[in-house]
Amino acid sequence: MVVNSKFVRSLGSLIMITVLSGCASNKKPAWVRFAEKQPNKWGHYSGYVEARWENDGRTMTLLSELRYTDPQGVAWIAPAGSVVDGASIPRSLWSIMGGPFEGKYRNASVLHDVAYEQRNRPWEVCDRMFYNAMRCSGVSAVEAGTMYYALRKFGHHWKAPKAEPVKVGDEMVARAEEVRPAIAVNRGDINATRDWIRNSDPSLQQIERRADAEGR
Repeated sequence: MVVNSKFVRSLGSLIMITVLSGCASNKKPAWVRFAEKQPNKWGHYSGYVEARWENDGRTMTLLSELRYTDPQGVAWIAPAGSVVDGASIPRSLWSIMGGPFEGKYRNASVLHDVAYEQRNRPWEVCDRMFYNAMRCSGVSAVEAGTMYYALRKFGHHWKAPKAEPVKVGDEMVARAEEVRPAIAVNRGDINATRDWIRNSDPSLQQIERRADAEGR
């Protein structure tokens, strides 16, 4: 049997291209690929975090838009040019849950920072988005639920969404608003809540009731 050498070379090239394409498609971390899949009961992302760390060593500037669509179909957008620093998650929680830009928390943290900066939705809605976005990124129910509890109980909140500036005389004046600062984190409380979530598999509403039970 005579085999055409040109055909063999072409076939070899086709196989190599197929293998390389497969490798390239797996360059993204597994949790990023998981988050981008549709449909997903926790919503889905369009894009992923591309950012430049700034010289202050604390902030980073987004180079492209990050968009997340939550389970209700609401789009949350962190526009290109947004500056984030993880401050929407109290620093005292970082040592417990990990830094806001580490691994699976990163996309959700960026969106949460932008939502807290914009303040055009109630903080409760922003925190719930954070929970859903974490789950969308592959964070476990125990860790996401514990972080959600900690943010609801110990995080800084505002009373109402920002209002558009109004004209007073010749000036545009933004409405002053009261922002409640974060309060000291009780590690024992958080550890007990993590165990409770692990053992009881509570609903989000039950986690909220537990966080609100003793007030602030």
